[in-house]
Amino acid sequence: MKTRRPLTPEEVADSTRLKAIYDQRKSSAKAAGSNLTQADVAEACGWSGQSAFSQYATGKVPLNVEALLKLAKALRFDASEVSPRLMSTVASVQSSERIQPSVLMSDIQPWDDDTPLDDDEVYVPFLREVELAAGSGRFVIEESDTARLRFFKKDLRHNGVQFSNAKCVVVSGNSMLPVLRDGATVGINVGKSSLGDIVDGDMYAINHNGQLRVKQVYRLPTGIRLRSFNRDEHPDEDYTFAEIQEQQIVILGHVFWWGMFAR
Repeated sequence: MKTRRPLTPEEVADSTRLKAIYDQRKSSAKAAGSNLTQADVAEACGWSGQSAFSQYATGKVPLNVEALLKLAKALRFDASEVSPRLMSTVASVQSSERIQPSVLMSDIQPWDDDTPLDDDEVYVPFLREVELAAGSGRFVIEESDTARLRFFKKDLRHNGVQFSNAKCVVVSGNSMLPVLRDGATVGINVGKSSLGDIVDGDMYAINHNGQLRVKQVYRLPTGIRLRSFNRDEHPDEDYTFAEIQEQQIVILGHVFWWGMFAR
């Protein structure tokens, strides 16, 4: 059975240094007669629940530049102390001197729904919840006739996604913080929708009796486990094979891409 890739040695070292700084700040706060918790740090970073910070500090989720800068501000440390590797990427982007004069930057080309597709692009439609009848409280998942995104064909090929199997889904709620915010868009491959396709720990879009959900999925001897990144507020959900049938739980597809605004 496949598992999620482990963190690289560099990512583990980042998490270790972050945890050491937090422990130091916590000890200093205690000596001063105050208290510093992981929930305090998460709140200062604008995250919901302490698990967002905990997953970075314990190495469950690798640090990224955005999270590192927020933590540096919250815990008052130089971000380069925790991850020189990540901060070097920021410096390379911010230092315009490093861009060679010979590099030509093309103009930004605006487009809208009326702009024709290029030969190297495809439209990817959205899936959405649709109420069967007004006020009935019963929903089904249907493909939208209007909402869609453009993807380069080469990107879909690179991720092993047939063009017709690519769909988009909008994430709702805070259960997948800090990786996916409310309103984030994910691209899914509906060609990987069977229990046998599950890669433990990867994210999948799920039709749960008409409710559209995005979760980490794990195979169990007796069924499946659905897991949120924000486990403080959203504990694991285990379902037997019988319950999967009873509750009409269907895997829609494997998440191969996601995107979201910073705010």
